[in-house]
Amino acid sequence: MTNDRVPPSGLPDPVRRSLFALGGLGLGAATVGFLAATFRFLVPNVLYEPSRRFAVGPASDFPPGSGTFLPDRRLYVFNSADGFYAISSVCTHLGCNVKHIGRGFECPCHGSQFDENGQVVHGPAPKALAWYALSLSPRAQLVVDLDQPVSPEFRLRA
Repeated sequence: MTNDRVPPSGLPDPVRRSLFALGGLGLGAATVGFLAATFRFLVPNVLYEPSRRFAVGPASDFPPGSGTFLPDRRLYVFNSADGFYAISSVCTHLGCNVKHIGRGFECPCHGSQFDENGQVVHGPAPKALAWYALSLSPRAQLVVDLDQPVSPEFRLRA
């Protein structure tokens, strides 16, 4: 007499063990997927970019009649008799920093020239330099907003 009994499930023992192991693997994979999704949910999906609105210092740091280049912001801040204004130093041709020369700007890379309002006098730059809005914070700091372009007539009277 041999011991080849068929259990009540109708499947031999080795097949039952294989199905049990396969079920355990599936349950383990589902658990790992659930834990990975939970961990990913807890990590914020945020881009950490610098703010496009920033303070450049107190108005007193910009003496009357001055033009101050802020290299880390690629920006000129001027204090004229009419008020404060900010002009981008990024050449509209290929993005070089323009130099302030007398009553205008010049690109040292490819020779574009701009007047005192940033308008193109001589190419290859296709358009004028950008002007940005300035405001005064409650702590008397000049604040530039790169998301708010303004016309060359803009002046902040502080």
